[in-house]
Amino acid sequence: MKHADVIAKLNLEQKCALLSGDTVFTTRVYQKAGIPAITLSDGPNGVRKQAGAADHLGLNPSVPATCFPTAATVACSWDPALGEQIGQAMGEEAAAQEVAVLLGPGLNTKRSPLCGRNFEYFSEDPYLSGKMAASYVRGIQSNGISACPKHFAVNSQELRRMASDSVVDERTLRELYLTGFEIVVKEAKPKTIMSSYNLI
Repeated sequence: MKHADVIAKLNLEQKCALLSGDTVFTTRVYQKAGIPAITLSDGPNGVRKQAGAADHLGLNPSVPATCFPTAATVACSWDPALGEQIGQAMGEEAAAQEVAVLLGPGLNTKRSPLCGRNFEYFSEDPYLSGKMAASYVRGIQSNGISACPKHFAVNSQELRRMASDSVVDERTLRELYLTGFEIVVKEAKPKTIMSSYNLI
């Protein structure tokens, strides 16, 4: 069935509801339209599928999974082949746990030591970040799982990240913040991208 045929079966309210999800880590199901619910999981350094009720802070117990070194650590290897192997392993675990979308890798450019997510990001160098992220995405998606590079873009702080405004000139934006994302999209074709919350 074509995507247009599936969408035509939904009313406006149902289409809008697909954008918000059903629970913290699942999408809505519309059986009559043939749309199944899918499960998403945090995934910058391993599958984190919560057991039982999920919460956005990750406070409830998780299904056991491998905790890989952080992106910041793996980037120190300068080894995309290693990144692809890690991505493959994460994709295998995601498939085993029936997770359809792995929310990672994180490749936002590190510009502030105060950013609470720096451990999730590869580097302050956009070329290295893009190359490593592309390798992770290829590995994850080789298992039929959708990778979700994040946080697009200029996510430089956690404090009030949903209300902050990242003021940046165009040259800095293009040369530093967007370059890594351009590389990962062109080289690995991720099935999804996670946006950041901040204004730019």
